[in-house]
Amino acid sequence: MGDRVSGLREMAIALAEGHLSSRELTERSLGRIAAAQPSLNAFRVVRAEAALAEAEAADRRLGRGERLPLLGVPVAVKDDMDVAGEPTAFGCAGDFPPQRADSEAVRRLRAAGAVVVGKTQTPELGQWPFTEGPAFGETRNPWNPAYTPGGSSGGSAAAVAAGLVPAALGSDGAGSVRIPAAWTHLVGVKPQRGRISTWPEPEAFHGLTVNGVLARTVADAALLLDAASGPAPGDLHRPVPVSAVEAAGRAPGRLRIALSFATAFTATTGTSCDPVVRAAVERLAGRLEGLGHEVIAEDPRYGPIGLTFAPRATAGVRDLAVRVPDPALLDPRTHGAVRTGRLLGGAALRVSRWAEGALRRRVGELFGRFDVLLTPTTATGPLPIGALAGRGALATDRAMIAACPYAWTWNVLGWPGISVPAGFTPEGLPVGAQLLGPADSEPRLLSLAAQLEAVEGWAVHRPPGGDRWEAVQTGGR
Repeated sequence: MGDRVSGLREMAIALAEGHLSSRELTERSLGRIAAAQPSLNAFRVVRAEAALAEAEAADRRLGRGERLPLLGVPVAVKDDMDVAGEPTAFGCAGDFPPQRADSEAVRRLRAAGAVVVGKTQTPELGQWPFTEGPAFGETRNPWNPAYTPGGSSGGSAAAVAAGLVPAALGSDGAGSVRIPAAWTHLVGVKPQRGRISTWPEPEAFHGLTVNGVLARTVADAALLLDAASGPAPGDLHRPVPVSAVEAAGRAPGRLRIALSFATAFTATTGTSCDPVVRAAVERLAGRLEGLGHEVIAEDPRYGPIGLTFAPRATAGVRDLAVRVPDPALLDPRTHGAVRTGRLLGGAALRVSRWAEGALRRRVGELFGRFDVLLTPTTATGPLPIGALAGRGALATDRAMIAACPYAWTWNVLGWPGISVPAGFTPEGLPVGAQLLGPADSEPRLLSLAAQLEAVEGWAVHRPPGGDRWEAVQTGGR
């Protein structure tokens, strides 16, 4: 039965009913990680011994009749989150000390009973939509290892898409959950700012970055989202509580949906959406109409939102770079971002934060007339491995904006969004679409995503040749 149970919710139910043990599921996960690591390189840290000990403790708790939402279920977290006893390198090279305590999101996963099997790869300080770097090599896409799974939560996406874990936490500062979700055929939820705590940071990247979830299904994403959600005492942002699991289980009602392929102004405007991606999103719009929703072409009034992103992003890089044990090992592009962050981290940063309220009102005008905004998640399919390697900072920025112009605006606003699978390129590579809403609209977005999933059947599509990651077992009994 163990090999047939692959989803987060399925695992939690099987454990609670006594059909499987946490030890069995954790051994299976660790075995798949070991088999996939040479080809996919999804993990920076694998906690084999510690995870098995946690699994055995979970089995004892299950045997005593204890029940928690994720008791005994193996999951992974991105390597920008602290796990007690493990380093948090955040994609950087160097000798990082082990952390003394879990971050709040990891603490909440443990409180829900989850077994943390490891920490997943991310590019240096989470800056890019690819997961590559001299500190760890290349993380590859399970659908085709010649391509990136995206970034910066590329390791988490690769791990979930390959079935190494049923779900994982990532973080999203400019699309870093939604982009890899789109490029690996997953559901990726960027929640409202503060929904999942970023503590020990009161906020991350000056409010741009939030923690989010990656899973194969909406139900699994909702389960992990509820388990990880909640504030720490020092958090700057505290959204109204919602139940993601309840929302994913109810119908959304008839909605008015805006369809947009427009992008916000940046210093490198001129982005166009690949016709394959556009056709995939338009097909999904037709599916929504078939479900009874009204879909109308309408663009948000983005205005000068692009001018407010760089000060916050580069100041965030500047803040984190000083914590790296050996800054000489950082990518030249990171040093460039640090210099820019020093220039923009004063008055420009203050103006960027001050402007957020006006931008919310400007963009939010759309939601006086529509319930949901539908856009592509990315403008292209997945990029080849190495496509952005060795480029200068400006060339990298231009290439990133060309490929990924649709996600970052919602990070400026702090609002929720979900990337859902939209189809495949002629080469068999996944692409995605975004369901976006105003503040605290996760329930509506999850309900709509679950309704779409019921007719689209995303989860039946798996990367080709995935059984090659099932041969190795770790730990023994």
